Amino acid sequence: QPQLVESGGGLVQPGGSLRLSCAASGFNMDIYAIGWFRQVPGKEREGVSCISRSGENIAYADSVKGRFTISRDNAKNTVYLQMNSLKPEDTAVYYCTAPCGGTWPSVGYGIDYWGKGILVTVSS
Repeated sequence: QPQLVESGGGLVQPGGSLRLSCAASGFNMDIYAIGWFRQVPGKEREGVSCISRSGENIAYADSVKGRFTISRDNAKNTVYLQMNSLKPEDTAVYYCTAPCGGTWPSVGYGIDYWGKGILVTVSS
């Protein structure tokens, strides 16, 4: 059964780093652009980053530009989100999607798969 599985989340101090992974199984990830979204309880889910099938085209939310880096390894069927200089406001559940959706960075139509999400907590 096709699925996306996130890993790499956890608790980190402000200024620290984490690398999230999104692994696909049951389908070839290289036919999709891949997105990362995040959600804080009580707030709307928001787009964080999106990477094209080849990796040549990348987009970031303004709030993470210069701090987060998305990349992909199609041979491993995995997309990564390197998060540096983390801030408490980055605390959220992070989800990966295939593809990014027709209205990225807003959540909209056209997303075939969602991961279950992984919690990132930035706190001292």
